[in-house]
Amino acid sequence: MTEKDRSEEVARFLRQREELGAGDLFMDGLTRDEALALVAHRRGAAVPTNRGAEQATSTETETAPFPTPDTLDLSALDYDALRQAAMGCQRCRLARERCNVVFSDGNPTARLMVVGEAPGANEDRTGVPFVGQAGKLLDLMLASIDLSRRDSVYICNVIKCRPPGNRDPMQDEIELCSPYLKRQIELVAPEVILAVGTFSAKLLTGATKPLGRLRGKIYSYEGVPLIVTYHPAALLRNRGWTRPAWDDLQLLRQVLDDR
Repeated sequence: MTEKDRSEEVARFLRQREELGAGDLFMDGLTRDEALALVAHRRGAAVPTNRGAEQATSTETETAPFPTPDTLDLSALDYDALRQAAMGCQRCRLARERCNVVFSDGNPTARLMVVGEAPGANEDRTGVPFVGQAGKLLDLMLASIDLSRRDSVYICNVIKCRPPGNRDPMQDEIELCSPYLKRQIELVAPEVILAVGTFSAKLLTGATKPLGRLRGKIYSYEGVPLIVTYHPAALLRNRGWTRPAWDDLQLLRQVLDDR
């Protein structure tokens, strides 16, 4: 590891401590190598050193290194802690190129949770899901059945960081990021979930069929009724799906009214 890499590791470690609300770490009186060794020990890593003549006296590491956003047990976090962990997440390659983590929008006590796929350029820039033309269309779709993101809807995505060039999320990215979504669903506890788009539909239904064959039914995710429909961005490209999407919204409204 180069000197630059070690310095960046220390900086990242200190930022993560701050994000997670850890206590101050006092390094007054420590040499540079001693400070680096302390950071590496707290994270359970090998101890870097520039002293070629010295050898590590022990290979033991802590059995429970200081938790980072990569290793936290998300199932134990409350809502604020989960959001804070997501803001500093480094679980996958998408963290290297993002501008903003796109965690959620809307009401955390909403009856309906809308789950999209991944942020686009506008979302990455603003940190808010479903902005731009697709977001405006989603708002109109929700308004057509007397719902709004301000009062009665919570909105999030399967992936919290934008894939470069708006490419499709990769399977390992979905696997690494989906625990955040799972915990969001547990904490928000919506009465109904609306999955918009192929990736959210397949993840939450556990099915592999095309979206056109998944929609039109009522599924269950961990006991919560789940409706599947087309992504607003897809509707902007293919107006032929407008009527099926309208039928899905009517099904959603019926499920909400029955609860």
